Amino acid sequence: MELRVTDLAVARAGVPVLEGVSFRLLPGRALVLRGPNGIGKTTLLRTLAGLQPALSGRVEAGEDAIAYAAHADGVKATLTVAENLGFWARAFGTRGVGAALAAMNLEALADRRAANLSAGQRRRLGLARLLVTGRPIWVMDEPTISLDAASVALFGAVVGRHLAQGGAALIATHIDLGIAAEVLDLAPFKARAPGLGGRIGAFDEAFG
Repeated sequence: MELRVTDLAVARAGVPVLEGVSFRLLPGRALVLRGPNGIGKTTLLRTLAGLQPALSGRVEAGEDAIAYAAHADGVKATLTVAENLGFWARAFGTRGVGAALAAMNLEALADRRAANLSAGQRRRLGLARLLVTGRPIWVMDEPTISLDAASVALFGAVVGRHLAQGGAALIATHIDLGIAAEVLDLAPFKARAPGLGGRIGAFDEAFG
């Protein structure tokens, strides 16, 4: 399933950060977003995921096509690893969590409460949610935070299989996941702020 973005403008706290963003993401392909801190990567991804409205432009994808993995892991601390994945599987109308547990090397932790996981284990659990959504387009914001080199390679393999099966991936990351991907530099799309000489302001650098 294709994701098509046309002349998109997005804002953070009412302040435009990106404008004129256009690209196509085809099935089986990956696109990596690059740009300095504060350019608006997170804002763009949240807009594509439907978590905030765009200022203008179009986002075209199939209904319920996009699964979003944010900075937060979205893990319920009182539930076990398997129960967390089961919760998300039911929320997305899918069944079975065994494949997701195996893919992210979580089988030995299936009965452990999320509150007792390390930061890296929690991150692997958060990313395993993508596998139970049943959605073809994965939109990910710095997915490898807290992951060691082995887990980065593991996740890269998961994304590679998703692409091989006809899925697509849009990723904001500076880490090489070992997959073939095109790169979109967001710097040329930085919004001009009237009266500020094209700069949004110093506070902007604190946000992604």
